[in-house]
Amino acid sequence: MITVNITRENHKIRAFELSGHAESGPHGHDLVCAAVSSVVFGMENAIDTLCGVELEATMNEDGGYLHCSVPKQISGKTYDDMQLLLEAMLVALRAIESEGKQYLKIIDK
Repeated sequence: MITVNITRENHKIRAFELSGHAESGPHGHDLVCAAVSSVVFGMENAIDTLCGVELEATMNEDGGYLHCSVPKQISGKTYDDMQLLLEAMLVALRAIESEGKQYLKIIDK
């Protein structure tokens, strides 16, 4: 199962962490893993391209773990734009979770 932990500060997303494997299909053919990866990396690329900000990220080279956090010095419109993209990511992940609760769990603190 993939677990997504959302960390908030004043109701705003400050960080998120993905851990585990969906195991909804054979390696290389796991549709839940592909969907989650597409949503998360698409959002990360959107923040980089549209907001000009690189999230602080740590990941395992062999997969199964990703931690991203919003840099503390970001504020104003850029911060608001990033929050919109992060919340959109969460909406997409919740849609995936609703179809496969046995493969994906979201914890929004």
